[in-house]
Amino acid sequence: MNNDFLNIYNNLINLTRNKNLYLNLKNNDTFSDRLVILLFHFGFLFKINKFKLSKKYSQDLFDFFIRQIELSIREIGYGDVAVNKKMKEYVNLFYSILEKIENWDNLSKVDKLVLIANFINIHEDNDIIVNYFDKYRDFLTKNSLNILTKDIIEIGF
Repeated sequence: MNNDFLNIYNNLINLTRNKNLYLNLKNNDTFSDRLVILLFHFGFLFKINKFKLSKKYSQDLFDFFIRQIELSIREIGYGDVAVNKKMKEYVNLFYSILEKIENWDNLSKVDKLVLIANFINIHEDNDIIVNYFDKYRDFLTKNSLNILTKDIIEIGF
């Protein structure tokens, strides 16, 4: 199971590295922006699969995912106190993203763009990121979670 979690995490990291997602940022992309986009990917994964996964599996996946983010923060060079503070912020951010995307399907493109703009600093006249997450959501809906448990896959949206 741990290997499946690692593959899911690596596949979401791979999706987060899509350069097109960063074309409409107002400033240079930062670790924080990339992490927010990663959390959006993870949030949609949870939203689409929430009734398909057991509570234990979901909790174990969440714990693994958060642990990987914590390791990344430590690699950057943050100390223990800063890591704990950042992790609390990122977990709260993830829950906020989950709450906001719950009604994603019922939102207009403008509302979706505003929702994303509340989390990252993007130009509000560009809907590349909204189209991307709509396609990502469709991909998750049409495929099982098992597709992400394979080695890193190439997905073109």
